[in-house]
Formats: sequence, C-alpha cells, structure tokens
Amino acid sequence: MDENHSQRGLALFNAARFFDAHEALEDAWREVSRQSPLRRHLQGLVQLAVAFHHHSTGNCVGALSVLKRGLRNLEGAEESLPELDLVKLRSCLEAWLEYLETSSKAADSGDASPSVRSLDATRTHIPMPRLPQITLRRELPR
Repeated sequence: MDENHSQRGLALFNAARFFDAHEALEDAWREVSRQSPLRRHLQGLVQLAVAFHHHSTGNCVGALSVLKRGLRNLEGAEESLPELDLVKLRSCLEAWLEYLETSSKAADSGDASPSVRSLDATRTHIPMPRLPQITLRRELPR
C-alpha cells in the first residue's frame, strides 16, 4: 500500500475535505491486492469519506446508506489497520448513525417531495455530532 496516499487521505478526511479524502483513499485502495483484507478495509474508509461528503451536500439519506456500508467494510480492520484508533472512530460513527437515521426519517416524512433528500435540521431533535476524526492509537499492538 502506498503510505503517501493513505496518509494524505486521512489528513484530508480530518480536515473535512471529504471529496478529496475519498479520492486519495481510493488511490491507496487501488494499489492493494484484491485478495487482501486491507483492500476491503480501505474501501470502508473510502466509504466513510463519501458518506460525509454526501452529508456536506445535504444528502442525509445517501450519507446514511454509505456510512452503514463503510462500517460493515471496516469490520475486522484492527488487524490490517492496527495503527488507527478504530474504537474511537466507531464510537463517533455510532452517534452519526443515530443522527442520520433520525434526519433521514424527518426528510422522508416531511412536507418535501419524495425526491428531496436533504437534511432539515428544524425537524430533528438530535444535535449534529462533531465530525469524526481518524486518529492513531496511542499504543500500537505488539
């Protein structure tokens, strides 16, 4: 794996430049063998960036869908991405799942036409969580 692409992707993600993060992480993903579990785990990171890009454009339904897929693809990533604090990341993403599920239901049940998939914060009762950060673990496993 090209560390340059993955490190750049994580830095862009943490700077909330989600579209650019998705591009950089996708470059790292392409360089990994199709048989490697790391490929699926990198795909999960790409999907997280896509989910938050969707959110930034007001597409909470799309954000929720891609976030769920990203979380599924990160299952077992502790072995291939041991340097990342995945426990902290998952904890933050759980709050986002709840927020996006509530927001999606509000968008679907509102007065807007069915084609509108944007977030209307006035109809949700859950405050928007802080944007997630993908951080390094303090202690690497031995």
